Amino acid sequence: IFRYVNLVDLARCAQVSQTWMLLTQNNSLWSDINFSSVKHKVQDQIVVNTLQKWRPCVLRLNLRGCYSLHWPSFKSISECKNLQELNLSECQGLNDESMRLISEGCRALLYLNLSYTDITNGTLRLLSSFPNLQYLSLAHCRKFTDKGLLYLGSGKGCHKLIYLDLSGCIQISVDGFRNIANGCSRIQELLINKMPTLTDRCIQALVEKCQQIMSVVFLDSPHLSDTTFKALAECKLVKVSIEGNNQITDLSFKLMNKCCPYIRHIHMADCQKITDAGLKMISPLKHILVLNVADCIRLSDGGVRPFVQGSSGAKLRELNLTNCIHVTDASVTEIAQRCHQLTYLNLRHCENVTDAGIEALGNMSSLISIDISGTSISDMGLRALGCHGKIKELSISECKKISDTGIQEFCKGTKYLEYCHVSYCPQLTDEAVKAMAFHCHTLTSVNIAGCPKMTDTCIQYLAAACHYLHFLDVSGCVHLTDKALKYLWKGCKQLQILKMLYCRNITK
Repeated sequence: IFRYVNLVDLARCAQVSQTWMLLTQNNSLWSDINFSSVKHKVQDQIVVNTLQKWRPCVLRLNLRGCYSLHWPSFKSISECKNLQELNLSECQGLNDESMRLISEGCRALLYLNLSYTDITNGTLRLLSSFPNLQYLSLAHCRKFTDKGLLYLGSGKGCHKLIYLDLSGCIQISVDGFRNIANGCSRIQELLINKMPTLTDRCIQALVEKCQQIMSVVFLDSPHLSDTTFKALAECKLVKVSIEGNNQITDLSFKLMNKCCPYIRHIHMADCQKITDAGLKMISPLKHILVLNVADCIRLSDGGVRPFVQGSSGAKLRELNLTNCIHVTDASVTEIAQRCHQLTYLNLRHCENVTDAGIEALGNMSSLISIDISGTSISDMGLRALGCHGKIKELSISECKKISDTGIQEFCKGTKYLEYCHVSYCPQLTDEAVKAMAFHCHTLTSVNIAGCPKMTDTCIQYLAAACHYLHFLDVSGCVHLTDKALKYLWKGCKQLQILKMLYCRNITK
């Protein structure tokens, strides 16, 4: 049990009794130390004391976001000779000199996260001190250059690297990617998000020597085109994620079908040139588990139905059709009939989806997460959806036809609901929340923002029954008063995030 407790609570447990104190001294509890969970409280002295006591045992150390650390902490890290995983993301005190200390002591590192730090070429030169390094994140580190990436291939280099994250490193040019290719030809997973400077030539330079790449993630890279996929055709891709791109066309799907027979994960969201023809082209692929074509607004039943009827339909686990406004009940019915292993379905703002389609989904026993916000669903469809009772996550925001009756009928059928977002459903009253609280005690996230009929009574219901609540949004519930906060304070001890914008009857 103590393995699941954060450091502050572990220290409290040690003060309960001598027996508990002895339990907290077990070596296995200190092989994985996560200071990130208490990052606002962590100072050098705490890190130094902890690491000096447990340094032979420490294998994994997470200091993400611990912004108050300085030289003493990094010196203590360097004394953990058996350390294999180190996360220093967002550590403001980290610099090349402190990395030199760590490189001298922690030669066994396999995983290193330096994202959002001020490291320069000096640190990249030190990376060859970790001969077994396999996972490296330099995301949003802006102070190193193409020249620094030369060090990845010089001397002992980082020749065993299989995972590299360069998201947000907009200073890297084609030469930098060529340097990476020369030094790290074994890379299998590549993340390059938020990189408006990324071009096809960068990927071509990389793939010339890195032909073991299996996973690529290029979110917010608008200048990539089908040429990138022609280059990646040399690799045996298993996962592709691209978002926010107006250059990529159906040709990329054609290349996937031809060159990536084992692809499992396709995320091509907000790619405006993708059409039904593209989905038809990947329908023969046999191993697709995840398909995300959110915001590809040219897609319709003419592409979704052939894909679902294709070789991967029966294996599909996740399908995201957000804002595919031409998709109708015909596709949803086909999904219900064909996709027997589907666990996650997103039909947000598919405004042509009605009760007829949603009722068909009521027979899917595999479905545990569904988003039908902004659709034309009414109480009848919601009642059918709750029939098999296994849904854990439900989003029906902006469904103007939903009333208390629909929520009551849905909640009667399900005991496992954890996440329920019903924001901007103007008909809902306290009775809807009463049904949630009465039937679904395991709720962790509730959003009733923009439901103007809610009063303090609905919060009283939640506080009385839903003790695991972590997130609550009541923004725009204009009738709530200070009473609501008193109920939460008494009943929802685990609440972490509370949003209450525009609740003008709650005082300062």
